Amino acid sequence: MKNWLVLTLSALVVTGCQSTPDEPQLSKTTKQQKLEPTLVPVVDTTPLSVVLSESSVEAAVVVELSPQQEADVWQRIRRQLNLPIPVQQQIDAQRDYYLKHPAYMNRVAERAAPFMHLIVDEIERRGLPLELALLPIVESAFDPFAYSHGQAAGVWQFIPGTARQYGLDINWWYDGRRDVYASTHAALDYLTDLNNRFDNWLHALAAYNSGGGRVSSAIRKNKRAGKPTDFWSLDLPRETRAYVPKLLALAEILKQQKKYQVSWLPIPNQAYLEVIETDTQIDLALAAEKSGLKLNQLHHYNSGYNRWATDPEGPHRLLLPSENAHQLKQWLASADSKDLVRWTRHKVKSGESLIVIAKQYHTTAQAIQQANSIRGHLIRAGDYLLIPAASRDLKDYNLSAGQRLSATQSQQRGAYKITHEIANGDTFWDLSRKYNVNLRQLAKWNGMAPTDPLRPGRELVVWLKDDSKSSGVTRNIHYQVRSGDSLARIAQKFNVTIDDIEKWNQIRRSNYLQPGQRLKLIVDVTRLGTDS
Repeated sequence: MKNWLVLTLSALVVTGCQSTPDEPQLSKTTKQQKLEPTLVPVVDTTPLSVVLSESSVEAAVVVELSPQQEADVWQRIRRQLNLPIPVQQQIDAQRDYYLKHPAYMNRVAERAAPFMHLIVDEIERRGLPLELALLPIVESAFDPFAYSHGQAAGVWQFIPGTARQYGLDINWWYDGRRDVYASTHAALDYLTDLNNRFDNWLHALAAYNSGGGRVSSAIRKNKRAGKPTDFWSLDLPRETRAYVPKLLALAEILKQQKKYQVSWLPIPNQAYLEVIETDTQIDLALAAEKSGLKLNQLHHYNSGYNRWATDPEGPHRLLLPSENAHQLKQWLASADSKDLVRWTRHKVKSGESLIVIAKQYHTTAQAIQQANSIRGHLIRAGDYLLIPAASRDLKDYNLSAGQRLSATQSQQRGAYKITHEIANGDTFWDLSRKYNVNLRQLAKWNGMAPTDPLRPGRELVVWLKDDSKSSGVTRNIHYQVRSGDSLARIAQKFNVTIDDIEKWNQIRRSNYLQPGQRLKLIVDVTRLGTDS
């Protein structure tokens, strides 16, 4: 459907002369956006449709809007969708799912709203298919904190290896996979490389999901068997066979929105976020305060930062709404670089190391070394160090990695929660069998993927079911081991099993009990003997 803007002008009909309109007044296309006259140039080469009134005095000039001039970014995308959409049962099934869940699409649009304009701008700048703007819906539902069972993170769902290959850093301070600005550029680089490799966008999209090697192997297999090598004919993983149809289904719904009577939540077609460079590390709470934003808002727009501040080594980049960006720029213009974080003076105590001090102040040894021009790790008791520290309580940084993990682990997932300290050789598989819990759930409770490595010393949360068969009252108690006690004797005394005691205390029956040792027990107090 054509998009037209109608301009009403006064004109004199003079033989041999062409009237030149005065500064035209453009109609307001939506409440969110008013197009400025300069955005619609009327020149000799522009096709015009002129309808003269009966008096030949009034003329209506109809000017077609470009996709970039649309008021809604979805319409800007819709007008540039060009990938062929074949008749396929897989597409029909995915389309029907999306059509039956309009509330889901509205939630996705709300998440996408701050970022969609910058994504579309970059796709257009590179001359890539606009269908790619819909890919984060398939990948992550536009959740910048999304983390999959395959170790993929961010709106574009990069796995660590591919992320680093395309220039995204992953460290204690920062995870570039969750940086929407950086990961968008990396994802489009990757997709471009895949399309150059296959010269076929459906193959490239399939490779983005399952890997280029997997798609190449499927193509070779079909060639050897004399079969077609189009996407629909390839033997690919089930997830990939659904992945491409999901994207094409979204494109079809948007392209044929009148047919399907669908209207996604509008997103104003104008830049919402502005990039600000701070040149050095900055406390996110301070940046929020000086820009007039709430801390959670600022951290959401800059979800790549794992901690209370940006990475000391960079990037020193923040995305903020334009008005807030202006406020922050004004403050930065007069601020000293040392004003961007709070500094604490720490006197080194005997036995302290940089790692111990860094852990105390929730920073890194490298950050302390850099701040104090220290080479190596040698520090002396009595020396004073300047430590970069958070300006607010760490609990206020709700979207930091630590606070998000704490929130995840605290969600009620069973009758009671225990912690397990990871030992050398522990795996999710072994722990899931030990505690009789689902492997993927165990990983999810701890904000991890089942394939993530387990670091000795880290604590995992395990949610256990209530195994009590009694309708009585259960209580958590701590029992102090006495001389001569054994697990069997304690289990019998409190009407519990040895397996339960092992689970509750992360011990094995081969371990020796020490007098004075405290054991956690979950007991039915209505069934305790009088000698307890």
